[in-house]
Amino acid sequence: MGVSMGAARAWVERWERQQQHYAVDREERFTVISDVVEHVCAGRPRPLLLDLGCGPGSLSARLARRLPGAEIVAVDMDPVLLELGRTHHGDAARYVDAVIGADGWTDALRLNRGPDAVVSTTALHYLPAPVLLETYRSLAVLLRPGGALVNGDHFPPDPGPCTRLTAHVGRCRAERTGARGHEDWASWWRDAAADPELADLFERRERIRPLSGGDGANHHLTLDQHAELLRQAGFSHVAPVWQVGDSRVLVALRS
Repeated sequence: MGVSMGAARAWVERWERQQQHYAVDREERFTVISDVVEHVCAGRPRPLLLDLGCGPGSLSARLARRLPGAEIVAVDMDPVLLELGRTHHGDAARYVDAVIGADGWTDALRLNRGPDAVVSTTALHYLPAPVLLETYRSLAVLLRPGGALVNGDHFPPDPGPCTRLTAHVGRCRAERTGARGHEDWASWWRDAAADPELADLFERRERIRPLSGGDGANHHLTLDQHAELLRQAGFSHVAPVWQVGDSRVLVALRS
């Protein structure tokens, strides 16, 4: 049994609010990602976009509004978030259930051409570094020549005093914009798990949770380390294009 439109809307709206607790200047970061994608796709009548770790479709929905002619494929492994996205943002993208970085994961996407852009936000840090490198390699092959990987996340600088300073600047920015007053990640998931409409989805989620990566996540990787992995994967041009604190948008271009 599917989730009702009303329930999906309510949970996605709460998701948007609680994410403000974690992503510094989240809406501006989304806008910058959209700016990059629009530039990369200029002159292409129906660009193909791939949204990795799409959650309930937050970035896909914004990209669909910015580029209404785009074909968007949104990928995630979480059945709860995917169903909320399909129900609330169903017109924005084609949603695909796949484990990013697993063997053969790109086959599940059923793409008939190379994407013009691959985007992600606050998602790829869940992959262990060796899996992240292989994922970057897969994307370098998958993208069309001239295409871009655009990743918005928290990328710390090299270890040392500047790491603490950038985190402090981000916290100050969040406090000034009121982002710290919202519910947090844990309370959103706790309350959602108590909703009878989502019970079947949470049962499925519990069955696949061992696949989610856990302690192998790459939160510790610095911006320079991400850039080096991207170059090893075959991206010749890598640069950050936006930053507030340690929240950044990193762009890698395929030659």
